[in-house]
Amino acid sequence: MCRNTGNRKRVPKKAVVVQHVPHEGLGSLGPFLKQAGIEAEYIRTYRGEKVPRCIGTGAEKDTVLIVLGGPMGAYEDDKYPFLKDELRLIESALKNGSPALGICLGSQLMARAAGAEVYPGKAKEIGWYTLRLTEEGKRDRLFVGLPDEMDVFQWHGDTFDVPFRGVLLASSDLFPNQLLKLGKRAYAIQFHLEVTGAMVDSWLRENKEEIEALKGKISPKAVEEETSSKIATLRRRGEAVFSRFLRL
Repeated sequence: MCRNTGNRKRVPKKAVVVQHVPHEGLGSLGPFLKQAGIEAEYIRTYRGEKVPRCIGTGAEKDTVLIVLGGPMGAYEDDKYPFLKDELRLIESALKNGSPALGICLGSQLMARAAGAEVYPGKAKEIGWYTLRLTEEGKRDRLFVGLPDEMDVFQWHGDTFDVPFRGVLLASSDLFPNQLLKLGKRAYAIQFHLEVTGAMVDSWLRENKEEIEALKGKISPKAVEEETSSKIATLRRRGEAVFSRFLRL
């Protein structure tokens, strides 16, 4: 049983970080956890590490949940049984009002845990794409003051609906649902604010077959060139968002 018995206003001292593949880590978010004195406790599902049942109660009441990206689909829990455990964990975070951040696959799992459908999109976003904040996004405390339109790094083919009581904060041309707020302290981010230049290089190598299967629709060289010119700006904006999130 997972009941909320703690004071939610206390500052988090630990972050439970669910990591699905070695090359998709915290990126630029990692230093902010250290600066805030928050210890990252990794749950590496690719190593078979057990996902906890719940978060936000008892000794875990001061814990933030971060669910990272990965190549699997949020609906593939028959193929990847640990996803069922993650959904249960995310449900507990949403129920108990814990600060929670889902990135890419993590955002899709959060949307599903909140009751929305997750499914393949009509195309893939791989590389740099323009994101537009909604009116709610412009007013949100994580994104207020950021440009209404900005280029962000993407690597996904799946998407999600907006769940009941979820708030849509941003969209792109190919994927209208890019950023959700779920409750007061939970955010589902489809794109990658945490990515670094080194991570982009690694992803292009690790996912070479995926790019080749697109038959020329994605140019790794073009992605690399855009990354060199845009990554510094992305980092600054990511720093603003992450620092605000950790103050929630």
